[in-house]
Amino acid sequence: MAHLPPLLPAESVHDRRHVTIWVALTFAAGAVNAAALAACQAFVTHVTGTLTRIGADFEQPTLLLEYVVVVVCFVLGAMTSVFLLDGRRLRHRQPWPAAPLVLVSLVQAGAASAGLAGLFGPFGTTVETLGDFALLSVLGFAMGLQNAAVASTTGMIVRTTHMTGPLTDFSIALATSMSHGPATLVEGARRSVRLRGAKILAFVSGALVASAIAPHLGYATFFLPAAITLVAAIRLYASLRGQRLASTSTDLAPRDAVTASRS
Repeated sequence: MAHLPPLLPAESVHDRRHVTIWVALTFAAGAVNAAALAACQAFVTHVTGTLTRIGADFEQPTLLLEYVVVVVCFVLGAMTSVFLLDGRRLRHRQPWPAAPLVLVSLVQAGAASAGLAGLFGPFGTTVETLGDFALLSVLGFAMGLQNAAVASTTGMIVRTTHMTGPLTDFSIALATSMSHGPATLVEGARRSVRLRGAKILAFVSGALVASAIAPHLGYATFFLPAAITLVAAIRLYASLRGQRLASTSTDLAPRDAVTASRS
């Protein structure tokens, strides 16, 4: 199956300016996961646990269907990212690289506002109610959107909403970095170790901060990842725009040189 080239070339994914963006988004995802746990005793940023609940609740059709809705919302979020990025490129239009992350920020801020308005029920005192599943569905959409946006932008190198894959990649890269292979291979593994290690620490840090403030702020806790995600979106847009302008200048340089020689 053919794939479109990533918006960021592989060699740029590990640049410091981009690594800070991935780390910030991972911190935000950890905060969302911990805040969701504090709100309704359920995780949301990864679907492994949700899929497990679907299987475990087979004797309770209503609960099963509600967890199915959460997973479907995650899928719809990921699909929306494709429409905004690769879908536009397939139609020969410029992608909107920051749009998915801006939408993630808006959804998280909307969830915070709706929660404060009482639409999801009391914070932290309900389990598996309609309000809980509404919150999880909204956040699941946002996390699917974020994960797919970053994955598409980086050519599937970076994921920011769950840690199973990154921890596996970290372990593989760590072992590779200790080998006596070619220098380029070892250096590439070390870059991967630094990136994955930073993401793991960021996810834990985001969860720690959200867990500390959630008892005091309640649903307002979701404003924290919303703000961080918005800043990350702005920085990613600026970086990709600068990269596109630089590429355009490079493409035009030979033509300008020819024009100058004729004048």
